[in-house]
Amino acid sequence: MTRLLFSFAALCLCLGPASAFETPAMFRASEILPAALLAGPNHRVREYAEGDGYLIHFTIDSDYGTYECVGVSELRRRVGEIQAIAKLVVVSRSDLFAEGLKKSVETPISAVKNIADDPGGAIKRVPHSVGHFFSKVGSGIGNVARKAGEKKSGESSPNPEQVGRGVGRVIKNVAGFDKAKLACAQQLGIDPYTDNARLQEEMEKVAWAFFAGGLPLKIGVSVASGGASKAIGAAEFVGLPEDLYQLTASDLDFQDRGAFKAMGVPDEKIDALFANESVIRSVRHHMAGALSECNGAGRLEIVDQIVQCDTVWRAYFLNDALQLLRWRHRTVGYQGFSVNGRLPVGITSDGTVEVPAPVDYVIWSEEMAEFATRAELASLKKRLILQGNLSNETSSQLTAAGWEIFRVPG
Repeated sequence: MTRLLFSFAALCLCLGPASAFETPAMFRASEILPAALLAGPNHRVREYAEGDGYLIHFTIDSDYGTYECVGVSELRRRVGEIQAIAKLVVVSRSDLFAEGLKKSVETPISAVKNIADDPGGAIKRVPHSVGHFFSKVGSGIGNVARKAGEKKSGESSPNPEQVGRGVGRVIKNVAGFDKAKLACAQQLGIDPYTDNARLQEEMEKVAWAFFAGGLPLKIGVSVASGGASKAIGAAEFVGLPEDLYQLTASDLDFQDRGAFKAMGVPDEKIDALFANESVIRSVRHHMAGALSECNGAGRLEIVDQIVQCDTVWRAYFLNDALQLLRWRHRTVGYQGFSVNGRLPVGITSDGTVEVPAPVDYVIWSEEMAEFATRAELASLKKRLILQGNLSNETSSQLTAAGWEIFRVPG
């Protein structure tokens, strides 16, 4: 007992007084978001947004319902989807759309008359916290980092919600329609596998009318590529893989299975990953591409975390972290990979542990203190790859704990 009390006291001295811990703040959306993301013809972000210590929670009021967004990354994605819905609604009221319906062999009137019961897009909400990823779980990161450092020194040279109800049930298996839908998504600049049910239904309704009517689909330039592409700490490399529009769903599945198998992932784990409905096809494909490019030992630990994602939102956040690693790998060339907490990490040739943090605004909390002073990282060089901002207290405490902060250009 005496030893435990001593250890706790030592930790408190290391972290500073309890009063140093901060509480989540409120933000004004108008002060932290670019104008095009803040409001548009079909949406407006509410002015007051609450931080949770890592991410900022925004609320969007739109012509198509209210969206609760956890983090700037999701906010950016939802604004692009709202713009896409608006464009599709306009197209569905056009004479050309009506002509397509008349020419179609089977007009799915019963499927399209009620687009969605939930005007906000049938995106059911559960509480999200990025702390899930920073909290401590078992990790062999220390051994991986030490081996990388030793090698360097010895070298002589350096369930989403069910979407696409309605039309999707009627025609999703019609030969060639999948390609028409991909073309529609590409013209809109959106994810063809999005978990936004309202967007899925509008997209399938429009794609079906033009496809079945034998008319060329021309929606226009991407509506999701304007001001919504910039926000707090937004990195230019985060986006949709281009081949997402070139390959059908079955082609993507085949390619991704091959990619994971080439990494040495056991068949039963690949099956578990593909069976996880929280990892939607586009996100899985993006992560498969990142892991394929980040060649090195330790990737199987990261695959374990993908398999364990229990919400679509967590899969998106894990993908954001992986894309940060992919971007850094192109510069530093990681020698290995591991997991710290539930975050994927890269190990440089000198044994430095790089932890990606796709966050908005981090405050100094007990959870962050535990993360910053984790025993397995104490004797290692460590670097936070930060996409976002830190409070002054968090910055000084991390520095005191031996962390280097690398800020991603925004």
